[in-house]
Amino acid sequence: MATNNDDAGSRLWRGMRALIFGYEGETTLREEIEEAIDEAEDSPQVAGDLSQSERQMLRNLLHFGDETAGDIAVTRGDIVSVPSTIGFDDLVEAFAEAEHSRLPVYGESLDEIVGMVHIKDLFAAMIDESRDRSIEAMMRTPLFVPESMGVIELLARMRAERTHLAIVVDEFGGTEGLVTIEDVVEEIVGEIEDEHDIEAAGLLTRLDEGIWEADARIELEELAEAVDARLVWEEDEVDTLGGLVFLLAGHIPERGESVIHPSGWRLEAVDCDARKILRVRLHAPETEAEAGGSA
Repeated sequence: MATNNDDAGSRLWRGMRALIFGYEGETTLREEIEEAIDEAEDSPQVAGDLSQSERQMLRNLLHFGDETAGDIAVTRGDIVSVPSTIGFDDLVEAFAEAEHSRLPVYGESLDEIVGMVHIKDLFAAMIDESRDRSIEAMMRTPLFVPESMGVIELLARMRAERTHLAIVVDEFGGTEGLVTIEDVVEEIVGEIEDEHDIEAAGLLTRLDEGIWEADARIELEELAEAVDARLVWEEDEVDTLGGLVFLLAGHIPERGESVIHPSGWRLEAVDCDARKILRVRLHAPETEAEAGGSA
């Protein structure tokens, strides 16, 4: 007599077999596999065939095709780029500060991406002084993709053209964001952290009553949950605090420059450079801060 464990195992196998060899039936293939994963998790014996991380990757893979380039892109305000007029020494410094392997190159503005520079080409020029060290000589051509492009098609384009950086453009041809192949892979395997990534615990710090300091890369959703539910932005698609400050200011602010959020919170840029906002200090609306201080 078949047991519940056998049924769950059989369902998981049928789902995976259908994924490989095709499937005909009333239930969709995605539903069949997802149901099998759910049942496997409820059965310790069957669940032991796949680790928790493997099951999560399967779930991510099932919905991988639902995402678009616009969904997973680094937002415009968080793009680290260099001007086409930059000199070699400044380019070296820019790579050192950015800690990225590729940097987009812009002309008149970020909406005019003219190429990208790979750190391997920079290293080659540093080692061989006979090489042309102009940025034009080192530039490569990135992909330009619409926001609506599906991530499966994007991954196929990146593989076919052997280009691991794509500029996401809006309907008017303006730069909307940036996607690397790491961003695409993370949609399946989860966040990939390296030795340069900042631990989440350091993204947000409470300094005093009504005063917080945050890394500009903190997600607005996390900020709203931890500080004030009103610290959101519905008018444009922006995900990070740095992107929000950039939109409110209309430019990369100078250190000490502040913008006012519609909720009354004052957002002060306390650390930034010519290319991006690094840290932001959040000051509660004056009436609320006074009320908190007198409580």
